[in-house]
Amino acid sequence: MNTLSISSPFAHRNAPDLSQASPDPYATAAQSAAVLRSGAQYRRERMEADDMITTDDAALLAGASRVTINAWIKSRRCIGVSHLRRGFKLPRWQFEPNLWPILQPLASALGASDGWQVLTFLETPASALDGQTPRAALEQGVSAKHILALATAEAH
Repeated sequence: MNTLSISSPFAHRNAPDLSQASPDPYATAAQSAAVLRSGAQYRRERMEADDMITTDDAALLAGASRVTINAWIKSRRCIGVSHLRRGFKLPRWQFEPNLWPILQPLASALGASDGWQVLTFLETPASALDGQTPRAALEQGVSAKHILALATAEAH
């Protein structure tokens, strides 16, 4: 019988242990609520990480206006995740020359509707990359074509 297992970065250290086999293959309401809480906690922690910047900081870094950064987020040209208070937070590293050109095609390959999907893909270790994250693989010279193929496969 199948049991629910979690294998994403949203599987936070406070997430419930769902590895115990039970007669019911579905998560209980309490287990589902705990997973959602741990995902929310992960998102809060990720947005507060040192590599996350505001749209104002991104505008300075990219030599653009905040309005332009917001338009880039909307068009999926860059990764922006909704900030709990207001606006967006963006990973600073996405503006590096080896990552910047792949972001919009990557979002399209994933069928991403928000920045979290792209960020999660880039920061989740992949067995096809020998356990590296796609971001690290790109930084170490793996071709964008290979990463896009992985994203396309993941989306299907």
